[in-house]
Amino acid sequence: MIIFEQMRALFSIAIIILTMVTCLFAQDNDLQLAKQYNTNGEPQKALEIYQKLYKQNNEAYYSYYVNTLLSLKKFDEAESTVKKLARKHPEAHEYQIMLGTIYTQQGSLNKANAIYDNLIQNLPADRNEIANLAGQFYQSSNIDYTIKIFLQGRKILNSNTEFANELITLYRYKRDKTALTEEYLNFLPANPNFITQAENSFATVYEGDADYNMLKSALLRRIQSDPQQVIYTQLLTWQYMQQKEFDLALNQSLALSRRQNDDGSSIFELCRTLNSNEAYDAAIRGYEYIISKGKTNPLYIASKIELINTKNLKVTSDKYLPADLLSLEQDYNDLLTEFGRNSSTVFAMQKLAQLQAFKLHKLNDAQKLLEDAVSIPGIRPELLASCKLDLGDIYLMNNQPWEATLLYSQVEKDFPNTDINQDAKFRNAKLAYYTGDFTWAKGQLNVLKAATSQLIANDALNLQLLIADNTLADSVAGALKMYARADLQIFAEQPAKAIMTLDSIDKKFPNNSLSDDILMSKSRILIQQKNYTDAVPLLKKIADEHPNDLWADDAVFMLGDIYDNRLNDKVSAKAWYQKIITNYPGSLWINEARKRFRLLRGDKADS
Repeated sequence: MIIFEQMRALFSIAIIILTMVTCLFAQDNDLQLAKQYNTNGEPQKALEIYQKLYKQNNEAYYSYYVNTLLSLKKFDEAESTVKKLARKHPEAHEYQIMLGTIYTQQGSLNKANAIYDNLIQNLPADRNEIANLAGQFYQSSNIDYTIKIFLQGRKILNSNTEFANELITLYRYKRDKTALTEEYLNFLPANPNFITQAENSFATVYEGDADYNMLKSALLRRIQSDPQQVIYTQLLTWQYMQQKEFDLALNQSLALSRRQNDDGSSIFELCRTLNSNEAYDAAIRGYEYIISKGKTNPLYIASKIELINTKNLKVTSDKYLPADLLSLEQDYNDLLTEFGRNSSTVFAMQKLAQLQAFKLHKLNDAQKLLEDAVSIPGIRPELLASCKLDLGDIYLMNNQPWEATLLYSQVEKDFPNTDINQDAKFRNAKLAYYTGDFTWAKGQLNVLKAATSQLIANDALNLQLLIADNTLADSVAGALKMYARADLQIFAEQPAKAIMTLDSIDKKFPNNSLSDDILMSKSRILIQQKNYTDAVPLLKKIADEHPNDLWADDAVFMLGDIYDNRLNDKVSAKAWYQKIITNYPGSLWINEARKRFRLLRGDKADS
């Protein structure tokens, strides 16, 4: 009998569980159906289901029901429902917040704000409770009152630093630049590791000089009241960098380094950034400051090397005075005197040789220096190959083509199936072109058209087409030989000689087929000299008068690049990029032109 009663009880429980599961399953199906109605734009049908579910288990489906009422503007029914739940759960703030939402949607802002203000006035002195209430406001998309809750919470808890992360997130979301700035400036002294996060946030929300000037003013006020606070000076340095006030940025960083009497590591890092912004004079000042700390400073040697590299960057970017060339040459010689000529200083020997060969035109000095360099034991193979290729170039410019081709071929043999191999092979092909051996050059260039290096493949194709186009009609290729000589003079950075040679071609060989090639060479000389304004009409002449010739798409793309990055004429730049896309869909420049065109048009970066 007892066993029978137990079995009956178990059976009853099983029936109850099965009923509950069935009910829950049915409710879940109803919920999915209601969501589908809303997705299909049929909220009234969804409301009928939510209403049924709400009456079955009102608190579980309350939010679905009330939000659907609001979407149908049934404010009275929504208000009545929420008020009942608010009376039932007076400690649950979510119903008060929902009631405020209803009043807001009705247009009764005063009634909504009265509810919200009452919640703020009655905040408990409990951090978790404050954060919970703010979270509920946030969930209801009421950002302004979320902020008010946190600010009132600070007063109640008597702390100006509580909820800093939450407020920073909210101010950034609202793009409230002033509040975000002040919040970070309050937060950073105790949390200096977050300075990069602050800089990224400012860079995201700031929109121009006015915003950065606002930051500068705020920082200067704080520095004045708390001059020992390092983080403000660091942030002011960053602000100057954003506005490209590079000397002021360096001055701030130098002042801080002197005050702290450190090793200058922050200056060293700043100089890298200055170099990337082509602020070479400021970077030079920074490296010289570190060097002035003496040879015992751990950054002394690195700064000496970087100082020379920076001066070299200044020279190679054509942002130098003639005296800078001799100063740089002396710096290299001083470095080699101080540290000797060995495998650790071969890089400096190579840079000095390049300076002497291409800028100072001291070919014999450069040649001797690199001949010494390649004989030093223990050089990294890649660096040795690079020095040999440079020495080959100098042999070529110094009228020793046989020695040049021997070195190129040596490197080619030592590095099979590599980019270095293809570079050496291409230099050999160009040597043949420069010296008038067009048949051999074409054979080498034909192979290089399939090079894995896109740049070499492109250059090889262009040079092969140049030779092919200008040796058919001219059996002795006299005009092309003269043009190749001008090309070599351009390579050797002898623009005056190159212009004279180019101008002589038409006089000596009238009716030659090199007119577009001559225009391109003259354009490249002007660009090399940073004379972009005079290069533009020559490039336009190629585009207008030679639209189907070798350099047409190059000229069009170069015009786009000059207007875009040199003359700051974005409208013209966009037009020239568009011309590549429209007129030259097979151009090697097509992908880059399309990307830049979309950027100028305002497309998103990932579009």
